[in-house]
Amino acid sequence: MSVFDHREFAEHEQVSFYHDKATGLKAIIAVHNTNLGPGLGGCRMWNYANSEEALTDVLRLSRGMTYKAAMAGLAQGGGKAVIFGDPRKDKTPDMMREMGHFVDTLKGNYITAEDSGIAVSDILLMSENTKHVSGTFSKYSFDGSIADGNPAPATAYGVFAGIKAAVKHVYQSDLQGKKVAIKGVGHVGIRLAEHLYNAGAKLYVADIFPSGVNQAVAEFGAIEVSVDQIDLLDVDVFAPCALGNAINHQNIDHLKARIVAGAANNQLASDEMGVKLTNNGILYAPDYVINAGGIIDIYHQRSDSNVDKLRQHLNQIGETLRTIFVEAEESGLATAKVADSIAELKFK
Repeated sequence: MSVFDHREFAEHEQVSFYHDKATGLKAIIAVHNTNLGPGLGGCRMWNYANSEEALTDVLRLSRGMTYKAAMAGLAQGGGKAVIFGDPRKDKTPDMMREMGHFVDTLKGNYITAEDSGIAVSDILLMSENTKHVSGTFSKYSFDGSIADGNPAPATAYGVFAGIKAAVKHVYQSDLQGKKVAIKGVGHVGIRLAEHLYNAGAKLYVADIFPSGVNQAVAEFGAIEVSVDQIDLLDVDVFAPCALGNAINHQNIDHLKARIVAGAANNQLASDEMGVKLTNNGILYAPDYVINAGGIIDIYHQRSDSNVDKLRQHLNQIGETLRTIFVEAEESGLATAKVADSIAELKFK
């Protein structure tokens, strides 16, 4: 099957495949749209079942980055990279350096950054072979931690701002006493858990890896739940913070939360899921709007800005979501459809 015939192909400008036998690198870079600027998006390393799964992921993620940048008001386009393999077992320094060479072949049309399975140290290795990287340095740290270029703190805070906006819209209240189920407590999810805990929320957490779960239980009084049950809890907010397709045909009619709002990309298995959430009376915070904190952080770090301007921009995520919620309510359309329409006016 040609890439052009793929169900997730959406007028992508460039899709490149790369294999380096010496390092074992197998990767794909997809650039969706560069009308507003170079395609910027993270590099993900995951143990994909097959090449079809990886291609689907990179096409969907790169498209989402275009919409994310547009909704965040950034002069950037959308791109994404995926590497085949288990980051805990297969990753090597030479592989990361070779990935930098692959990025460089796109001559600045794609700028890479951290994503699942890829750390700041990996991007620094890539930067030995390309200048087209981001997230490798910070002029300041959003949360007071070491300024190492990691966008996770800003991403988590932006999701927190979005959840506050969603709870305010549905319940006309703050987070005190609200029950939030977080699926995925990695770099972003655990920081989100801290924000929610400090705001008075009751937390339920699940992850395939125990470290984040153990930390959330110990530090934030969270209740551990199995990965296959957390989306079915009777809570106020379900926050997907791991991989995509969190809302799918198997669970959508069993969700009890009145709000779906989390950090994961591509949370809806299909556009139909957005419509079904609306029909089921569940408010959905479009993923590329609520999780834009990372690229907002990178934008401010690369420009003449400061931490106060960054915080103001991150808080704007909540205001943008409120606009989407109101328009969706008035029009009867799904929130994801409303967000798409607003974004497309900006980049097309």
